[in-house]
Amino acid sequence: MKPAWDQLADEFAGSSSVLIADVDCTAEGDKLCEQFGIRGYPTIKYFVDGDMSEGKDYQGGRDFDSLKGFVAEELEVKCFITDPTTGCTEKQQGYITKMTAKSAEDRAKQLKRLDGMKGDAMKSDLKAWLMQRIAILRQVE
Repeated sequence: MKPAWDQLADEFAGSSSVLIADVDCTAEGDKLCEQFGIRGYPTIKYFVDGDMSEGKDYQGGRDFDSLKGFVAEELEVKCFITDPTTGCTEKQQGYITKMTAKSAEDRAKQLKRLDGMKGDAMKSDLKAWLMQRIAILRQVE
């Protein structure tokens, strides 16, 4: 798995929204591993939206293509409010326009509401739109 992980790190090295890292739990990383409840190796944890509280366990394939697909679809932010015409869909661009016109208080309420929906069951396209809106709102803050 190490070669696939290193290839993944190289693939996303230039990303402004994804960091691929590894920790040696048998050496200087033992405290960090203990903090996140890592007991078996290798363990893959991922963190979204800056939430560093506990991380989520990755359950997908361990080959490069599976890892890359997961990161690209679930973790990488492709739409940036600083340049919405590059990488943002029309729907996202409309949401950016709508939310940047609102007050900081209204955006904070919207973000709290959307964050509260992350654990809800929904179709994958609705979940993706939910996460896209959260990513946009976090950039506006």
